[in-house]
Amino acid sequence: MSQRPIVLDPDIQSLQDDGLSVEVVQGHLLVHQVPYVNANGKVARGIMVTDLPGNVGALGKPRDHQIWFVGETPCYTNGKPIRSLNRTEGRRDLWHGFAVDHRFSCKPTGQPDFPLTHSDKIRHYLALIAPEAKAVEPEATPYLFEPVVSFDPESVFKYWDYASTRAGILAVTAKLEQSRVAIVGLGGTGSYVLDLVAKTPVRELHLFDGDQFEQHSAFRTPGAASIKDIDAKMPKVEYFASIYARMRKGIHPHPVYVEEANLSELDNFDFVFLCVDKGGVRRMLGEYLIARDIPFVDTGMELTMLPEANALLGTCRATLCTAGKSDHFSRCAPQSDALGDDLYRSNIQVADMNMLNAVLAVHLWKKHCTFYLDHWQPHHHTYSIDSASLTRSEALNLPLHEDQADQT
Repeated sequence: MSQRPIVLDPDIQSLQDDGLSVEVVQGHLLVHQVPYVNANGKVARGIMVTDLPGNVGALGKPRDHQIWFVGETPCYTNGKPIRSLNRTEGRRDLWHGFAVDHRFSCKPTGQPDFPLTHSDKIRHYLALIAPEAKAVEPEATPYLFEPVVSFDPESVFKYWDYASTRAGILAVTAKLEQSRVAIVGLGGTGSYVLDLVAKTPVRELHLFDGDQFEQHSAFRTPGAASIKDIDAKMPKVEYFASIYARMRKGIHPHPVYVEEANLSELDNFDFVFLCVDKGGVRRMLGEYLIARDIPFVDTGMELTMLPEANALLGTCRATLCTAGKSDHFSRCAPQSDALGDDLYRSNIQVADMNMLNAVLAVHLWKKHCTFYLDHWQPHHHTYSIDSASLTRSEALNLPLHEDQADQT
């Protein structure tokens, strides 16, 4: 059967043209059906794996000379491990549902710049492993001209998440593959929440806000809006959707406020971020989500102008509510519409606080998804400007000592 071409650079294409069973998925190159000799002197088949810097059509140079291997330990014909592979044994997940068994590290003598290409790297390791199999079974070859799979069409990203690939945390990142996440409110904090969540593998990201993107918005949101962007007076959700659609799929803008009449819009979400500045709206949304066991994080800040110091003072907070704990919502999240001296409500530019508030919210979400390990599972974070203190409280798992319940 003839192979379906992979649309990659000529270097990877050359491996396929040679007849290797090549697959590209999750930012990695997989070479299947690699023949090797196991410890029993029998021929088996394994998979070579290496990460791919760059993206489809524009791959960079390999970042190192090492590869992973799926299978038993490759051996000489006598069943002894091939020493030159410098094997490190230990099964580990590269991404959800795919694990490797070994790491090989063999750099050819006298070639300090090796490897210059991905094909050089693959052929080098094939030359170390495959001949032993051929000596046992003359028909054993990796060049089978079998059908292959190209770039993962199921990915939400339009190019590889090479940050996770490079760091080796694809399996952990997969914990964030929730089906539907909503952000209610695309002001300063909500827009930074979007900036962070858009770079995770959430399948659908729904944006709710009835406001337009205006001049003051540009000074407390990510990126650099042009005058043309401001003059367009686009709905905020459509403005941000157009930006993040450059890197991913699955962003759905809803240019409406979430009010009592359309609360059902929030049904069937896996998680919701509430980034609203009106206490009554916060109470309405929070109570609705709690009643339906839909987990959410509510954000907020309180900034006060001190005339005598000509400076701002205040706090920001993020409050997580889950099916396991929501009794703290009414006491931790302000639910009054009284303005007082709250300058944030009058759109003073505080992009750094918006960003920090979003980070606290996204951290709580990631802990909820077990992306980050936190044995206490706190449901409330606060940051205070004057003391530079970050506290956690409302823990699902109580600490050993009562005086640790509020820890900085």
